[in-house]
Amino acid sequence: MSGKAPTLRYERSFLTEGHRFLAGCDEVGRGALAGPVSVGLVVIDLAAVKGLRGVRDSKLLSAPERVALVPKIQRWAVAYGVGHASAAEIDAIGLMAALRTAGNRAWSQIPVELRPDAVILDGNHNWLAPASQGSLFDAAETLQVSCDAPVHTRIKADLQCLSVAAASVLAKVERDRLMVEIAQEYPGYGWEINKGYATAAHRAAIDELGPCVEHRRTWRLGSTAAGPDMPAVEIGG
Repeated sequence: MSGKAPTLRYERSFLTEGHRFLAGCDEVGRGALAGPVSVGLVVIDLAAVKGLRGVRDSKLLSAPERVALVPKIQRWAVAYGVGHASAAEIDAIGLMAALRTAGNRAWSQIPVELRPDAVILDGNHNWLAPASQGSLFDAAETLQVSCDAPVHTRIKADLQCLSVAAASVLAKVERDRLMVEIAQEYPGYGWEINKGYATAAHRAAIDELGPCVEHRRTWRLGSTAAGPDMPAVEIGG
């Protein structure tokens, strides 16, 4: 394990605004060539929450460390959810809309009485509940419940905010599990190892086997298609 431990300092600043339930939110799988994007949501009770030892941004933890933390995070949170949007949905509506779809699927898993008063979202772009949701999302959004809480974006929140780091761990473990499962259905791409990210071996396998239904067909996939708009290799996140 490495990296400075995230804290609850920023989360607790929301107490002064009268908030009690607060959610940390983070995504994984944004840079992959195959598989879903996954969004974790962890709700804490600001009136009672305490620290949680060992939690870091998921990219700073080993796979066994992340798996061991899942039940601890689930006991620590008052509610949690992980939502996914498939490769086909990413192709159909674009990455940002797919992230929102996955995020709202996570939101729908939170009991009504524990719905957060505010959300801390890692990054600098509010893809979870944009002020103008517009028709771009209408085709994909079939949920009866969508995030209606204020969303506060924060760069490097996954490194600084304990609730966001916890959300990243839940999302990472669940997405990794899904990728291992679909690797059995579509062998040869090494997803049990690369989890769908753009490694050289994964690109070479696409060159040899061609893309399958779990690949993001609108993305540049094979080794000969590398260019400045290729997603980064982010196996940890």
